[in-house]
Amino acid sequence: MTPVLYIGNRRFSSWSLRAWLVLKRAGIAFDDTLIPLNERETRKAVSAISPGGTVPALHTRNAVIWDSLAISEWAAEQVPELWPAHEGKRGRARAAVSMMHSGFLALRQACPMDLARRPSPISLNDPTRTDIAAVQALWHEVKSVDGDWLFGDWSIADAFFTPVAARFHAYDIPLHAEAQAYCDTLLADGHYREWHEAARAETFANPYETQI
Repeated sequence: MTPVLYIGNRRFSSWSLRAWLVLKRAGIAFDDTLIPLNERETRKAVSAISPGGTVPALHTRNAVIWDSLAISEWAAEQVPELWPAHEGKRGRARAAVSMMHSGFLALRQACPMDLARRPSPISLNDPTRTDIAAVQALWHEVKSVDGDWLFGDWSIADAFFTPVAARFHAYDIPLHAEAQAYCDTLLADGHYREWHEAARAETFANPYETQI
């Protein structure tokens, strides 16, 4: 059985993007099935394929795995190179991913991912500015000097911060030079460009129109 990754709208679903990037980078063959978000039948459709009631959800031969981090860890069991080989780097990469997975809520709420948004600034509140500064500080703290990616070679951490880079771009947020260079690397990645092109072709309604 070829694994099936159930995703939300490519334009808006940052967690779906993360899991999809990890599977692509892992070289794991999979199919993806899109469930439109914020529609009348969305809750029923998602509940039918995800015990957690969320997307992404991955169906493999032996398991149903929901949540982008759980899917990423499953992929890393198949392809350990998705995490840095060095124990110290691997620990820092996992910590950075966990921070993204559970934190930066103000940034995520104020600047929802919208891959078709024309870049333009919005008024940012103090908690959002604090999150933006914290993300840049984290990147500076862990950024490897021996490669363009966060920990040298590409890792799950880069997948988890790609939607952050997309947010910074969409809302025209000024960044330090080092952070901007890292964002440019993330957004130039071929797999991300593939997702982005498909996202811009979608015609689903924008659930954030009243917010941005």
